[in-house]
Amino acid sequence: MMRPTILIAGLLLLAACQVGPPYAKPDTEVPASYRAGEGPTKATAELSTAWWKGFGSPALDGLMDDAATRSFDVRAAIARVAQADAQLRVAGAALLPQVSGAAGASWNRGGVATPSISTGPNGFNLSTSEVATETRSYTLNGSASYELDFWGAIRAGQQAAAATALYSRFDQETVTLTTLSDTATTWFTALDDQDRLVVAERNLRDSERILTAIRARRDVGTASELDVAEQEALVDGIRANIPSLRNLRDQEVAALGVLVGRLPEDLPVAAGTLTTLKLPLVAPGLPSTLLARRPDVAAAEAQLISQNANIRAARAAFFPTVTLTGSAGWQSTALRTLFSPQSLLFSAAANAAQTVFDNGKLAGQYEQAKGRYDELLADYHKAVVQAFTDVETALIEWRETSEQQALEEEAVRTAQRAADISRAQVEAGTLDIVTALQTQSTLYGDEDTLAQVRLARVMALVNLYKALGGGWSAADVVPPDAPIFNGVL
Repeated sequence: MMRPTILIAGLLLLAACQVGPPYAKPDTEVPASYRAGEGPTKATAELSTAWWKGFGSPALDGLMDDAATRSFDVRAAIARVAQADAQLRVAGAALLPQVSGAAGASWNRGGVATPSISTGPNGFNLSTSEVATETRSYTLNGSASYELDFWGAIRAGQQAAAATALYSRFDQETVTLTTLSDTATTWFTALDDQDRLVVAERNLRDSERILTAIRARRDVGTASELDVAEQEALVDGIRANIPSLRNLRDQEVAALGVLVGRLPEDLPVAAGTLTTLKLPLVAPGLPSTLLARRPDVAAAEAQLISQNANIRAARAAFFPTVTLTGSAGWQSTALRTLFSPQSLLFSAAANAAQTVFDNGKLAGQYEQAKGRYDELLADYHKAVVQAFTDVETALIEWRETSEQQALEEEAVRTAQRAADISRAQVEAGTLDIVTALQTQSTLYGDEDTLAQVRLARVMALVNLYKALGGGWSAADVVPPDAPIFNGVL
């Protein structure tokens, strides 16, 4: 007969068993350097978590603070973190015995009919009488049950819940980073619309000034009605574009309401200009550091970890489950004798259950879990490639828009010089109207293009911050020694 100590040791060994391979980090291809990066890259390039402060815009700082704390999407993501933490506690509860207690008292009173036979002058008489009965009962007991985690199914479930809780934190960071970058780009777009509006209004004033000069030349016979009509058409076209630019600016400001969690009426009117913004330079660092910065990549890996644990749980379902139960208590018909040795009751049981035939249900669930892992593995590799792609795209956009802005600024200076000369000659009556119209149109087009290129360059910088994770790091969200996640990642 097996000794109890050997039996207990065997049970503990089985309880420590884990069906299925543990999680292993997938292999990923990491480029040696960014193709669009300029000059040598540093091994580490620190990014501030408050990266938007580098633009030097107090209005933007206030909007970003609101977006980080009041955004509906961010608040919903925080609530999902709380839900995942609660689910982790639920999953971990099965690792410990379940204990319950109960107490009760009952009292019953009733009557029992008792027949009786008597003799008399007329023979035998049958009669009944009521006898009162009273029953009392008192109970106090407790019970405990515990499922031995022989195959690690419960532990796998807890690890899956822990990884899901990690995912919810990474997802919150992804939502926050996206909300902040959307807030910045929306505000910058509103400023750009304001800049384009200023350009249009300035060109309208200049065009009206030239129109006045052409009308004066017509009055003295040196210009025709056609010359006046052509200039009027140019003035009317510029004037008609102004309401559209105001509409675009005001719509961008209103769109900030959803991002920062405020009513549109509470938002500040777009004031300032993109020309006064500081554009802090960003060093991308080595590509190998990117995967630790991107919360979406960390979230994709957390899903892999969770599904790996789900596979182990599905595999463990093929094996028997063993449950230990026990109860103890007292029961007596009198309260004063409830705790007497004669009233003591106890029981203990061990149950084992094994699925014999389920028409392939467990096998299907196991294959489904593996298929889901393969799907998430593909999503993870996609997230990694997307991360490098985003950085390359932002670097290319930053490089090209920087060059384009420099070229466009030179084009504006040239067009401005030509417009100034043509305006002076029109007013002096020594320049034909066609040339004057061409110089005006060229200047207006170049200035409007410069405003849009300036916005594209700022957007490229914001996209680069976002692509690099915006100063986020996993250690800032979940310390490596956090008790509830220790050993999961």
